[in-house]
Amino acid sequence: MKGRRISRRDFLKRLGAGAVAGSTLTVLSACTVDTAPRQGGDGGSEGGGTLNLYNWSDYVAETTIPGFEEEFGVRVVQDFYASNEELLAKLQAGGTGYDVIVPSDYMVEIMAKSGVIQELDMAKIPNFENVGENFRGLPYDPENRYSVPYQWGTTGILYDREEVGEVESWDAMWDERYAGRIAMIDDVRETIGAALMRLGYSINSTDEGELGEARELLLEQKPLLRGYFASTEIVPLVESGDVLLGHVFSGEGILATVENENLAYAIPKPAATRWTDNMCIPAGAPNPDLAHEFINYILDAQVGADLTNYTYYGTPNEAALPLIDEELTSIPEWNPPDEVFDRLQVIEDVGEATRDYERIFTEVKSA
Repeated sequence: MKGRRISRRDFLKRLGAGAVAGSTLTVLSACTVDTAPRQGGDGGSEGGGTLNLYNWSDYVAETTIPGFEEEFGVRVVQDFYASNEELLAKLQAGGTGYDVIVPSDYMVEIMAKSGVIQELDMAKIPNFENVGENFRGLPYDPENRYSVPYQWGTTGILYDREEVGEVESWDAMWDERYAGRIAMIDDVRETIGAALMRLGYSINSTDEGELGEARELLLEQKPLLRGYFASTEIVPLVESGDVLLGHVFSGEGILATVENENLAYAIPKPAATRWTDNMCIPAGAPNPDLAHEFINYILDAQVGADLTNYTYYGTPNEAALPLIDEELTSIPEWNPPDEVFDRLQVIEDVGEATRDYERIFTEVKSA
């Protein structure tokens, strides 16, 4: 398995090299190659066209794109974005040349409300039947009118078990013994969410008092931090020993533990994030028929299994589960038991309270 994933590890290590070299860097969670919007449609499912995919970087298996191109006789052009907010801004600014995008849960709801994505024709996605019940009708799109799940995961703590011992809760990220060797994700909802969950509140709280408590907790934590980074930058910091406790996404964290037995990944108590990335079709997509073909293709059992075997993230594709490598399915943090799954929380759109979240995070980072 590792031999098939060298390109991914090299990517992550290159991406994190700047973080390892020093604490001051520009946060980057994905390549931003050629993100100018594609214009015009030049084909559909009859072959000979082009599918324009706007995705997170390194988020397809090595066989995903070539397999689709060969099966449908088309070309895939893939551009990358670094955050959900960057994706939204591009679409709102008129970047309508994309056929398929991959936003996270809460962003699907925001995009549907703002009219930048279109309703799906589920008759063209028969492989939707492969999606497990736990990944249908989630709060951000309860009827799956706009989205189909792509990959899922948790957000937890990657840590050096030899130096830290066993980590079970968010308390470890506030432990003064590890001052200067703790890193948090540079993400408004995930980082404020960690504070809210440590306090026993909902990750989607809009209560001013609860948000105020979360702000104070993050201000208390701030002097203990190495900094706020992208998850891909935190992983190599933990691998090198510069950081002992890192707030990371599960795929990257679990992959690091497979390659280094001294590292462990924890889904902390009392609650942690369960996130789902989704496939959507932008409003005005030039090739909507081909976009539906691509979404249906991703939901094929073997294609879905190949994707997860590469990314190390969870699959919402129930038909793919028997085809997932045993090395991965045997890891409890990849396949959390019911008692862990039941305490995971899904990030939702908090409406006007989004401004409060952004203000709090800005104040904490500048403190």
